[in-house]
Amino acid sequence: MRNVRVKLSNGRELYFDQNGDPPAVYDIVNWQLSPEGAVQHVKVGGYDTTASHNQVFTINSSALLWATDNHLPPTSVCSKSCPAGFRRAAIKGQPMCCFQCIPCSHGEISNHTDSIDCIQCPWDQWPNTEKNKCLQKPIEYLPYEDALGATLTSTSLFSFSFPLVILHFYIKFKTTPVVKANNYYLSCLLLVSLSLCFLCSLFFIGYPDFKKCLLHQVAFGLIFAQCISCILAKTVVVVLAFMATRPGSNLRKWTKPTISYVIVFSCTFLQLLLCLTWLSLSPPYSQYNIHVKPDVIIVECNEGSHIAFWTMLGYLFLLATISFVVAFLARRLPDSFNEAQFITFSMVAFLSVWISYIPASLSAQGKYTVAMEIFAILASSWALVICMFLPKCFIIWFKPDMNTRGYLMKKSLSNE
Repeated sequence: MRNVRVKLSNGRELYFDQNGDPPAVYDIVNWQLSPEGAVQHVKVGGYDTTASHNQVFTINSSALLWATDNHLPPTSVCSKSCPAGFRRAAIKGQPMCCFQCIPCSHGEISNHTDSIDCIQCPWDQWPNTEKNKCLQKPIEYLPYEDALGATLTSTSLFSFSFPLVILHFYIKFKTTPVVKANNYYLSCLLLVSLSLCFLCSLFFIGYPDFKKCLLHQVAFGLIFAQCISCILAKTVVVVLAFMATRPGSNLRKWTKPTISYVIVFSCTFLQLLLCLTWLSLSPPYSQYNIHVKPDVIIVECNEGSHIAFWTMLGYLFLLATISFVVAFLARRLPDSFNEAQFITFSMVAFLSVWISYIPASLSAQGKYTVAMEIFAILASSWALVICMFLPKCFIIWFKPDMNTRGYLMKKSLSNE
């Protein structure tokens, strides 16, 4: 019987396999109601193991008539399919065919229907709104082309030229009493330092590569240290000059211009030692920050050592505080052009700006942290320019009659 092969009248071949079973040939029948209400059997497909591979199972879905209200196929599950961007989660106490669709978590996607798990995007990519694909994260820093960066750049360049204009007038009127009375050479050095203060803010704008990260805070610390040292030297010289005029005073030798330069050099050199120690032990470097804004790559400078950074900034605070205290004590010394009052106001403005900067910088994020420090640099530098030199420039430009030796002598006599 295993070797029997008989061809039937319908063209099929009858035979038996090794288990003695004939080939499986079935008709798929759909029971349908006729318009008259009678049940009729309609063949809609078949199953034939003797057919070719892609014809074993055939069905004509258009001939099917489902016993539902809209005659559409019924669903085999009690929940709708989960689209891309969601994952399936079983409902406790329900069959496996019942589930709920849960959106993928932050940083995850699912790119096909009825996904069991979501896929984590790479560190430099982030899901789109639909959470069905990963997109490249945008890179954030403060470029020159940005509206904020362009505004700060133009402001820095304009501010850089302003002390140089004042320096030009100081050189032009260097023989006048208002310029000579306030240490002409030290004032010129201070004006140059203020111009560099404005210019150093440009180090913070642009792509923060290794060189820029290595230099921008160091340049800021050294230039501002030199600037505040000049103010401190001017303050100390004012006090020493008054004390040297007292009878029997031995301080006259300390009023030489060399003393002021020694103060500037010493204070700046100490800041230089702090910066060199910082660079040698834990220098700043460029890094990608994806923790502040998960959907953005923030390119920023890591200070390397926060202790070194705050020590450098604290040293500037120390110099400014000493200058403020000395100038405040000397503000009422009798002098026609005593600038101790102006130094007091300038140090109050300087300290106020940088004390306000600390909480503001801690609350800012991304490029706005850099913009906040640039704003503090510009604001504090302008405070020094306005408080230290604007009153003198007003006298030089608009009150030339006050900038004469005769007026100075007259005022000195009236004070006596």
